Amino acid sequence: MNFKITEKIEEKDRSEIFQGLLEYNLARIEDRNPKELGIYLEDEQGRKLAGLIGETHGNWLMVKFLWVDESLRGRHIGSRILGEAEIEARKRGCKYAFLDTFSFQAPDFYKKHGYREVFALEEYPLTGKRYYLTKTL
Repeated sequence: MNFKITEKIEEKDRSEIFQGLLEYNLARIEDRNPKELGIYLEDEQGRKLAGLIGETHGNWLMVKFLWVDESLRGRHIGSRILGEAEIEARKRGCKYAFLDTFSFQAPDFYKKHGYREVFALEEYPLTGKRYYLTKTL
């Protein structure tokens, strides 16, 4: 056996590791059916101006990305999108939500919407913070 250390991860390597973990997890996890969730604001040409990418899995909504074009910020579009995601998550049976955000992004925005900080990585990646937040839906 040999350990290999690399800075370049090949797709084959990523797939082998992921498949090994997936096989292990699927034999043990209670809910094997995560569902993607996308909510988008588009202009007349179909160009994305704002949106949320996430998934629901069991009791949880996970927000992966929430973005609003800078020209539209301050118009409560992010709040509306987040609210729609939470409504849809409740329809899917979710009781909780979680997400992470950097200190230069939107921790106060999420706290204003009822999320509470459960953990923060200090000095991430060097001098900032990465916050992990949850909310009871």
